[in-house]
Amino acid sequence: MTRSKITLFSVVNIVILLGVVLLTLYPFIYMAAVSLSSNIHVLKGEISWYPKGFNLDMYKVVLKDPRIGTAYWNTIVYVVLGTTLSLVITSLGAYALAKKDMVFGRGFTMIIIFTLFFSGGMIPTFLVVKELGVIDTVWGMVLPGAVSTWNLLIMRTFFSNIPVELEESGQMDGLGNFGVFFRIVVPLSQAVFATIGLFYAVGLWNNFLLPLLYLRDQELFPLQVILRNIVLAGQSNQADIAAVGDANVVLEEPLKFATIMVSTVPILLAYPFLQKYFVKGVMIGAVKS
Repeated sequence: MTRSKITLFSVVNIVILLGVVLLTLYPFIYMAAVSLSSNIHVLKGEISWYPKGFNLDMYKVVLKDPRIGTAYWNTIVYVVLGTTLSLVITSLGAYALAKKDMVFGRGFTMIIIFTLFFSGGMIPTFLVVKELGVIDTVWGMVLPGAVSTWNLLIMRTFFSNIPVELEESGQMDGLGNFGVFFRIVVPLSQAVFATIGLFYAVGLWNNFLLPLLYLRDQELFPLQVILRNIVLAGQSNQADIAAVGDANVVLEEPLKFATIMVSTVPILLAYPFLQKYFVKGVMIGAVKS
């Protein structure tokens, strides 16, 4: 067994990557520490890496807001429904474009690529959504952004690298195009489905613009809008605020950090379960065989 030689490049690379990790993690560590600390230590500016005067007061303020539970449920519905719908539409479209014998396939591809550089704009899009009658509905949150051109092209590249012989063997067994797709292509494409699904899910979880454009009913607001109201507009329940914290005061900074942690941590927890697919899904298709 040969030992790997430690080179100057490896040392420099490790140092740089550790620095990137530190710069990436420290804001989350700091926000968590401040949000879990008592007001007196926050006011004195004594918080750096770990909380002082540990307490969960700020999280009680955020989670006791009656809007948070509804907003969480709405966000979960939008993410699950939107991600499922987006994956179905994107994968079917990408598989069709990956077929070299598709009539006008090249023309359709060029039209789709055109949308990467030019779009109709916000107002025409809003008018189309309004005419479809999905304003102030769940569909208004998932349909306008159901397909990403970039994700469609990534899937198309992935599907084009699947050996044609596999599809031909399925057709010889009597499968049609849908049968080949769902029974052969989909099981072989877990990596790209996990990767693109994560992209869609994160986008829907952090979606802030669409609810401002297409939702009027506050009962349909997702988590990001409600947290924005708490952080920027100070609309959390005053009764809860007066009853929690040192000297019956809730500081703005810890409250902001608590709301950010509440909105960020759940979607971050999904990444470790998809990591083994993520790297493969991003890299595969990058080199044309």
